[in-house]
Amino acid sequence: MKKQADIGMIGLAVMGQNLVLNMADHGYTVAVYNRTVEITDEFLDHEASGKPILGARSVQELVSQVQKPRKIMLMVKAGAPVDAVIEQLLPFLDNGDIIIDGGNSFFKDTIRRQKYLEGKGLRFIGTGVSGGEEGARHGPSIMPGGSASAWPEIKKIFQDISAKVGPNNDVPCCDWIGQDGAGHFVKMVHNGIEYGDMELISEAYFVLKTILNKSPDEMGALFERWNEGVLDSYLVEITAAILQKRDDMSGNYLIDMILDKAGQKGTGVWTSITALELGVPIPTLMEATVARAVSAAKKERLEIVKSLGAPNGKKEVHDPNALIRSLHDALYAAKILSYTQGFQLMRAASDEYAWNLDYGRIAYLWRGGCIIRARFLEQIKQAFDDHRDLKNLMLAPYFSQTLLAAEKQLRDIVCTATQSGVPVPAFSSALAYFDAFRTEVLPAHMIQAQRDYFGAHTYERIDRAGTFHTEWTKP
Repeated sequence: MKKQADIGMIGLAVMGQNLVLNMADHGYTVAVYNRTVEITDEFLDHEASGKPILGARSVQELVSQVQKPRKIMLMVKAGAPVDAVIEQLLPFLDNGDIIIDGGNSFFKDTIRRQKYLEGKGLRFIGTGVSGGEEGARHGPSIMPGGSASAWPEIKKIFQDISAKVGPNNDVPCCDWIGQDGAGHFVKMVHNGIEYGDMELISEAYFVLKTILNKSPDEMGALFERWNEGVLDSYLVEITAAILQKRDDMSGNYLIDMILDKAGQKGTGVWTSITALELGVPIPTLMEATVARAVSAAKKERLEIVKSLGAPNGKKEVHDPNALIRSLHDALYAAKILSYTQGFQLMRAASDEYAWNLDYGRIAYLWRGGCIIRARFLEQIKQAFDDHRDLKNLMLAPYFSQTLLAAEKQLRDIVCTATQSGVPVPAFSSALAYFDAFRTEVLPAHMIQAQRDYFGAHTYERIDRAGTFHTEWTKP
């Protein structure tokens, strides 16, 4: 009798293929299906050749190849394609079978899908998978959420293929996040933090390039040194490699040959919209999303430069080494503030959706495999382990001391860049966030007075309880 698969995979783009190969490497038999049959055949003939991977030419055949309770994972484009594949699967599944959505789906869609499928006797997992192609192949960070009874069924597979961290390199970067959309929500916030992190690093590079006139090789060597200390992270590591890469076509540094138009797939926008809906300030993450949109308006920017000219306030730097030291500390402080905003958003969502998220565990899930993996996630985990009800990372001793020590440097970098006409929206918003939360009285009382003046929206007073309205103008 032909061996049945431990799990099925629908969708054989690069991420899907690499996850399948990862599972096969760990001893699991995987059944695979792709809508374009030729892709399945090519995969079986090459990358999957000789491995415990079974090919299917239809959804029905795939389902028949997987042992019960069936575990079918989807790696397809978010949105309508996920719903379409689910509907194709339904006629062939039995009670208790599990559908796993491993794409970047919006968490509210995951909530809807779990409710819908549980009404049909099925279980649903919405899981974030981070680490890109390399992570999927050799160990990603995995963030599952959904039908809790399904977790024991998929736990071993997911934890086996995930990245490992810890003193003995045996702690899986995969654990249960929570019910319904919790897994996809945490992955969404991960991507929002990723946007902020990438923008901050790009702005640091731009300061070095435009103000200090550093060459790509010099900047690459600098980022390599930075990656040996507190800034140690995947994104800093790859930035160093990017800066030192030569273009095979022109012989120039490749970074100088890439058009300055950043793309995005929507998770940064989702993060921003969700934060606005929940009333959580995440200015650095939002500015990073806006910065990509500004970069995409390349044609419009060129027209404005032609009409108005470029900024012309470049500031003379008397001590370049001092500026580089300030930039290092400012980048670390801004990264801390960016991650802080992401964790604040998760806290608000956890309260709103009753997810009871474990923030220290989430920080550890991000310690390996994922795009935002960084050394200081250890400090974030420790902060939440020490104080489970920590309201804000800025209140944790390590982070409060680090931020106060780097305040001047962060301010210096924002001032220097601004006076030189170098846009640093992520650095600026991180500093504004830090300042705002340390300002006892903000000008919001003026806003409330204005709202009451034109719309009778009322206001509270500092000297007595209740809500008040003033007739600001007399007939």
